[in-house]
Amino acid sequence: MGTLWQGGNIYTMKAEMDKVEAVFTANGLIQDTGSLSELRAKYQEEIDTVHHLQGKTMFPGFIDSHLHIIGHGEKLIHLDLSALQSPEEVLQALRSRSTQLAAGEWLIGEGWNENQWETPRILHKDELDAICPENPMVLNRICRHALLANTAAMEMGGINRDTADPQGGVVVRDSTGEPTGYFLDTAQEFIKAVVPSMSEEHLTAIVQTAVDDLHQYGLVGGHSEDLNYYGGFTKTYNAFKKGIDGIKRKFRAHLLVHHEVIEDMAAAGLDYHQGTPYIEMGAMKIFSDGALGGRTAWLSEPYQDEPENSGINIHSQQRLESLVQMARKYGMPVAVHAIGDKAVEAVAKTLQKFPLDNGRRDRIIHAQIVNEELLGLLEQLDVVLDIQPTFVASDFPWIIDRIGEKRLKYAYAWKSFLNRQIPCAAGSDAPIESVDPLLGIEAAISRKSTANGETYQDHERLSMYEAISLYTKGSAYASCHEHDQGKIERGYTADFTILDKDPFTIDPEQIHTLKVEQTVVDEEVVYQRIQ
Repeated sequence: MGTLWQGGNIYTMKAEMDKVEAVFTANGLIQDTGSLSELRAKYQEEIDTVHHLQGKTMFPGFIDSHLHIIGHGEKLIHLDLSALQSPEEVLQALRSRSTQLAAGEWLIGEGWNENQWETPRILHKDELDAICPENPMVLNRICRHALLANTAAMEMGGINRDTADPQGGVVVRDSTGEPTGYFLDTAQEFIKAVVPSMSEEHLTAIVQTAVDDLHQYGLVGGHSEDLNYYGGFTKTYNAFKKGIDGIKRKFRAHLLVHHEVIEDMAAAGLDYHQGTPYIEMGAMKIFSDGALGGRTAWLSEPYQDEPENSGINIHSQQRLESLVQMARKYGMPVAVHAIGDKAVEAVAKTLQKFPLDNGRRDRIIHAQIVNEELLGLLEQLDVVLDIQPTFVASDFPWIIDRIGEKRLKYAYAWKSFLNRQIPCAAGSDAPIESVDPLLGIEAAISRKSTANGETYQDHERLSMYEAISLYTKGSAYASCHEHDQGKIERGYTADFTILDKDPFTIDPEQIHTLKVEQTVVDEEVVYQRIQ
């Protein structure tokens, strides 16, 4: 028995403006599409439910191609600093939270961003110590490539003026050589290693909290990288299996596998695309550089506003190659974080040197700064670029100070990628940005800064169809699911995102005003907007 979906705008995403009048689903799959009369006649004995869309608009289910599901859940339960507009507001929020702490309890904050403060600066450990000297404190920067820690946390991590910088990281110091409490990229591990581990039950609850929230944004799935943290592969994978059990919660979780736990995955008898009906293993995750906000993204030329600095390469070229070879030993594709053009170049050349020949597909995550030569190289590779459209809205105009006008031509070059037939998928990088795909779609089309309302790089704007495709067909292609996800077509999953209005008929700069009416996973309505 099955369900007939009809009574609204149904976009298949097979081609631009391709629509059908009705869809018949059964056993979690799309069985047929066509006219209402045809499907009624053909499946009259099998239809036991008719789902009337009431004039709403249905798409294939939106999938976020790059987020951190547990991190998103943490942001929902920890102290959220992302909307605060000054260091004074941050310090006041910390004071308020500190009054709620038990003796020795950690104060954990998420998402501070000095670039949205009128006078950007980095808080010093002394300011944190003045708030709660006895309680360890860790404050994750919005990019999660930097954190702040107070003295209590640093002492627990064994940090002092003699602590050496690790490969791919920096312990920021003052003019006397004393650590300031600011840790970049791999140096964060000094602090993260001593933050108390969560129980599996608590981790499961965070997964559930995150998924419930993701559903309300119309997301039926997401590609996430969590398995190397929170107590290791087994514990984290168990939390996902319990949190997304396919009974109480349904969500398509495609989990990237950090290179440090790839052997744990293999020991568990798992391979690419294996897992449960709702949780599967993805590509092997590697970090090759940092982020632009903290000036740790690896650039071919120095930062405009810090001429002695070109960023950080997390791994030497030899180490990067050995990691890709490790993935190839397991027949695995890789998904490599690379923001700066030097990092993208190192990754692209490594993929060219060690190609994958089993039909699985490599990914480069972010690729925010490229150049003409790199575009030519990327065209030759069987690689998908995971882009984050909302970065345009949040990074401009401060990014111009970082990289200068000259490099803007090939910065956040989404349209250039598509024009050269370089496959792209879109995500939010939540909790770094809002997980709302409608904000990403609007940013891809308008390229308007949320800081000053100005538009940047008109020539890189996407069409409505291109932008929505990134969250449907694009995400499916990135995870090698182009034959069963991302379209409304026979044999594809019965996963849908239903909006209150047709985005093709409204002002693109009003996309954020659309409402998700329903989210459907495996034929089941997992979210219903309350009128």
